[in-house]
Amino acid sequence: MGRPSAGGTRAALVHDWLNQQGGAEYVLAELHGMFPEAPIHTAFYEPTLVDPGFRQMDVRPGWMQRLPLWRTRHQSLMPLYPLAFGRRRIEGAELVLSNCSAFCKGVQVPRGVPHVCYCLTPTRFLWMTDDYLAGEQAPRWSRVVLPLALAWARRWDRRAAQRVTQFVAISTAVAERIRRFYGRGSLIVHPPVDVARFRPTTDVGDHFLIVSRLIPYKRVDLAVRTCTALGLPLRVVGVGRDDARLRALAGPTVRFLGRLPDGEVSREMARCRAFLFPGDEDFGITPVEAQAAGRPVVAYRAGGAQDTVVDGTTGVFFEKQTVASLREALRRVQAMTFATDALVANARRFRPQRFRRELRDAIDAVMDARDGDRR
Repeated sequence: MGRPSAGGTRAALVHDWLNQQGGAEYVLAELHGMFPEAPIHTAFYEPTLVDPGFRQMDVRPGWMQRLPLWRTRHQSLMPLYPLAFGRRRIEGAELVLSNCSAFCKGVQVPRGVPHVCYCLTPTRFLWMTDDYLAGEQAPRWSRVVLPLALAWARRWDRRAAQRVTQFVAISTAVAERIRRFYGRGSLIVHPPVDVARFRPTTDVGDHFLIVSRLIPYKRVDLAVRTCTALGLPLRVVGVGRDDARLRALAGPTVRFLGRLPDGEVSREMARCRAFLFPGDEDFGITPVEAQAAGRPVVAYRAGGAQDTVVDGTTGVFFEKQTVASLREALRRVQAMTFATDALVANARRFRPQRFRRELRDAIDAVMDARDGDRR
C-alpha cells in the first residue's frame, strides 16, 4: 500500500509578503486550496490590501509586521528580508511549500522535511537589477550603496537556494533563470488561470487593452507612447505608482480606467481588438485571460509569453521594446483574423485543474523520494 497523496500531507506554506493582490497571491490561494489546513508564513500581512479570502486562512506574519513602511514601500526594507526569513524556523510540518519571488525560500526547515519551492522567479531586483530599476527614481546615494548590498544579498540568496529540495518553475524562462543564477534544475508547472470566468463575444470594439499594475518594469509606457503616436485607441486598466507619469505621456486616444471589478475586466477583455503585453514577465496571467475571452495578444517575445502565446495563431510577437517594433506588430494584428476556438483552446491549457494535478505529482515524487531515503 503506497503513501497517501500530497493532499493528505501536513504542510506549511511560505509566501514573501501579503500587502498587495496579484498573480502571486492568486497562486497562493490555489496552494491553500490544495492544503486547506496549512498555515501561511509571511513577512507581513495587511488584510485590506489582499483578497478577503485570506481572512479565513491561518496567516502568520513575522517581526517585520511591527516595522514602518511595509504597507506601501516594502522594497526599501530589502536588507532585512534575509534576516527575517533566514531566522524563521518552520516546525510541525511534513512538507514546506514556498511560493517565492524573493527571499521566503530561505526559511529554516527541519532535517528530513522536504522543501518544494514554487518559484515565480529568482529575486528580480537582485539578479535582473537593471531591468527592475528601469524607470524607477532611485536616489543618487543608492547608486553607491546598492552594489554592495546586492552583492551580499545575492550570496545569501544563492546559498538559500541550495537548501531547497525541489524547484518548480512557472515558465521556461524562469527555469532558465534558476539554472543560471542558482545552478539548480527545476520542473515546470505553469500557474493556474481562472479561464472559466471569460466568455467570448461578437461585440468587439476597435480599441486595444492593457490590464496591469502600473509600475515601470511592466513597460505600459511603451504601449501608451505607441498608441499615442499612431492615434490608436487604448484602454488601460490598473493602478500603481507609475500612474502620473503614464498619464503625462498619453495622448487623447488613451483612457485610464483605474481598478475595475473582475466582471468588468472580463467584459473589457472580450471586447478589445487585441490585448497588449509589452513587458518581460515571468509568466503573465493576463495574456491567457485575454485568449480565454477570445481575443488575440500582442506580446514582447520574452519571458512567459513565449509559453502562452502562439505566434500567428493566438497573437503576434514583437522583437524589441521600442515604439517602432510595437508599431509593426500592431499593424500586423490589425490585418489578421484569429479563430476564437483556437484562442480559447490554448487558454484552457492553463486551467487550475491541470495546475493542481501537475504540482501534486511533483510533490508526490519528492515525498516518495524522501520515504525511499528513510527506508
